Amino acid sequence: MTGLNFWLAFRDRLVVEPGGGAGGGALDAHLAAVLGRPALLSIHIGPARANRKPVVQLLDTAGVPIGYAKLGVDPLTRALVEAEAAALARLATLDLPGVQVAEALHHGVWGAHALLVQSALPVGLPRAAPAPAAEAERAAMVTVSRCVGVDHRPYAGSAHDRRLEAELAALGDRPEAVRLRAVLAGVRRVDPVLGLGAWHGDWNGGNSAALADGRVLVWDWERFADDVPLGFDALHRRVQTAITRAGVEPRAAAARLIAAAPDDLAPFGQPAGVADLVAVLYLVELAARYLRDRQAEAGARLGHVDAWLLPAVEEHLAGRPGAGGVAK
Repeated sequence: MTGLNFWLAFRDRLVVEPGGGAGGGALDAHLAAVLGRPALLSIHIGPARANRKPVVQLLDTAGVPIGYAKLGVDPLTRALVEAEAAALARLATLDLPGVQVAEALHHGVWGAHALLVQSALPVGLPRAAPAPAAEAERAAMVTVSRCVGVDHRPYAGSAHDRRLEAELAALGDRPEAVRLRAVLAGVRRVDPVLGLGAWHGDWNGGNSAALADGRVLVWDWERFADDVPLGFDALHRRVQTAITRAGVEPRAAAARLIAAAPDDLAPFGQPAGVADLVAVLYLVELAARYLRDRQAEAGARLGHVDAWLLPAVEEHLAGRPGAGGVAK
């Protein structure tokens, strides 16, 4: 499509202003200014989630993607946009063989909104066949898990333990938080030695692509963190795929995740006999996120963690030697 035909096809366009008297001008003009070139805007609205935010695809006049802009429009989404900007800056300094990450082109504000513009990854290139893609994706997860180093140590008192404890304490006395604190206490009683590293934080089929040339494209780094048990990304990928793609009932998916954890975590080098507890800690981490972000109130179906996630981890720990059972 030529530039002229593109403008004829899309001549009826909206002008998006920041609103609220915030200033900043129209969004397309602002993005053109920070990019140093004109950009046509295309926006997708996803399903109801507390972390839903405007994500704008930026196209040149030939319709070729040149980048993506994310806008933080409330306290949660502003924090996530800022977190992704920091993550991209950090990742740019790390060695990630086989993993391609977008470049941050601009980080600032538009009116009252946080703004992050990043380059477009080559998602249109040929994809790997299913089996090589799965192998490449798992290797990429291992690479990310080790990108800031690995620390092997007893879990109780670790950085992850302290952070998770603080997040659960911040949730107050709501029943789900009380039950999650009991689950964390059960893991502490066992006090396994774990390998701690990094994770993407939301690795799913919509955030990555394995190419035929061996590269794995990975985007949406707003949940990137370190000091987490190795293998969290593999666990997240499995349970999200089971529920959202395969249609597995969520409570069954959580129970199967714990049972299959030894196989999922084998490439990550966790010590023997601790895989089930890593899966439990992952599920506690996920529950804390959903509760903190108020996903249930926003309409996300997995936000009701007491209906699926909590029963699965409590049932497992009740029969786990050393955990001492978990009171409901």
